[in-house]
Amino acid sequence: MPNLEKIVVQDYKNITLQELSFSPNINCITGNNGEGKTNLLDAIWYLSMTKSAFGVADRYNFRYGADAFALAGTYRMESGVTSKVALRVASSGEKKLVRDDKPCPKLSAHIGTFPIVMVSPSDSSLISESGEERRRFANAVLSQMDPAYLAGIMQYNRFLQQRNRMLRDGVMDPELFTVTDERLASLAGPLYEARARFAEDLKPVVASYYEALSGGAESVSVEYRSDLAKGPLTELLAATLERDRALRYTGAGLQRDEFVFTMNGHPIRRCGSQGQQKSFLVALKFAQYEIMKRSYGFPPMLLLDDVFDKLDLGRIGNLIAMVAGSDFGQIFITDSDKDRLSRIVDGITDQYCYYIAEKGTFTAR
Repeated sequence: MPNLEKIVVQDYKNITLQELSFSPNINCITGNNGEGKTNLLDAIWYLSMTKSAFGVADRYNFRYGADAFALAGTYRMESGVTSKVALRVASSGEKKLVRDDKPCPKLSAHIGTFPIVMVSPSDSSLISESGEERRRFANAVLSQMDPAYLAGIMQYNRFLQQRNRMLRDGVMDPELFTVTDERLASLAGPLYEARARFAEDLKPVVASYYEALSGGAESVSVEYRSDLAKGPLTELLAATLERDRALRYTGAGLQRDEFVFTMNGHPIRRCGSQGQQKSFLVALKFAQYEIMKRSYGFPPMLLLDDVFDKLDLGRIGNLIAMVAGSDFGQIFITDSDKDRLSRIVDGITDQYCYYIAEKGTFTAR
């Protein structure tokens, strides 16, 4: 499994310049809120995914006053050899990635090379916000595991934008819509099947992790809903064309897919407490981790950002028992309570390293 041995971060958010080395087991970053703990995890995520974990534009990732940021990582691969990645992003929008001294012309070709999972407080948007957040989550997971899925969703979105542009411009030629709709449908089929399989794979694993975390107090599930369950996309788009023209956007397709999270048969966003929702989100991300591990044959890197927040002591204990298992690989944990984190990690392993964050500077403890 790839382990991140070293990272160099320059002008990323509040981090001016840092070079940090890591343990292949557990890495702890402590410090008060706003000191840069999450920024460091986001930099690690960026090296794997070529974008921020929080869905923000790159212009928000530059340190104040900087016109570029750079990230570099040294990974120890499963074969024992090292792999180096360097990424530079300029305020002009230029983004260059070099892997093992060779330029990577397509950033999408890098996705999935260093599989990664993050659990963070921002995951609450998966419950509280629109279906777009849940679709983005599914796309991020599937794109890491399957390059064909990533290529397919990128092409689908391009044709969807083209169709929406035709609707906004008042194009009336039915043949143009027929050609675009057929192309959308050919792309949508495999993507729909991949999402359906993903939801079915998630369902039992999420339920199992939630039971382990909560003690079996409630039952949870994941349901996938899609327009494509009603019939071929070409027929759906033809049936809604006049409405689409009036609204000036496409009203059927994968962009309307929904993943519904339930607890005891009811939407968890309505009936779950903060602790129950947090437990569900942790279970969801651990299920993602499990599915990715099966797909790759080795565990991804796991980033746990402020994961103990809103969990009672019992659930924290259950969470740590899961993390302490041999099924996990390299882990990064942040916590504002350094004493709590020390007690937890010291009881798990003696292979760890600690950093204290203060104003974007990280000092080894």
